[in-house]
Amino acid sequence: MPVLEARNIDKFFYNPTETQVLKKVSFKVDRGEFVSVVGKSGCGKSTLLYILSTMDTDYKGELYMDEELITGKPHNYLSHLRNKKIGFVFQFHYLLNEFSVLENVMIPGLKLGEYSREQLEHRAMEKLRIFDMQDHALKKANQLSGGQKQRVAIARALINDPLLIMGDEPTGNLDKKNSDIVFNKFKELAQEFKQTMLIVTHDPEFAEGTDRIIEMKDGRVIRQ
Repeated sequence: MPVLEARNIDKFFYNPTETQVLKKVSFKVDRGEFVSVVGKSGCGKSTLLYILSTMDTDYKGELYMDEELITGKPHNYLSHLRNKKIGFVFQFHYLLNEFSVLENVMIPGLKLGEYSREQLEHRAMEKLRIFDMQDHALKKANQLSGGQKQRVAIARALINDPLLIMGDEPTGNLDKKNSDIVFNKFKELAQEFKQTMLIVTHDPEFAEGTDRIIEMKDGRVIRQ
């Protein structure tokens, strides 16, 4: 069953002349798949991810999530959909230093508002255990190493049990050792928890370890 489907996605930028940056992009991501998106800088990977994440709605074509057409939906609907169904992991962790590790993981859950604070604390600890970060729960975020921060960021992405995790270069800021740790945790999420993942990466070793590679060039999908 497809979790995400793009049909003939076109994207234009006007600055000041018209430039087409995505050209008839079509593909599906099925439930439980671990998919990577690769291609040289400027090929349109991050632009595509921004559209797939529903944050950019200015495109042509159709986007389906969980078999629902979400193209043309109002912004407040998409905002709720994002918070409930998509977990985000970026190159930079974007943890809030004034909050503890536990509180950082809870934030998307507090925003969604479907669980009590007590329930969220329990859920957040469960997610931290997946990444062996439970012993750091009460530390402030700025007391962690770079690799630890990224593991906490992935735990935060899981707090609402999302349909899909999207990553934009999640290992791009890490050394080899921590990149391997993060990749192995993604692999574990896919295999043991059947978590669906779509990850943009420059790292060929990361991409080779995923279930499927979508390769882009000049705004098009050339291989998948």
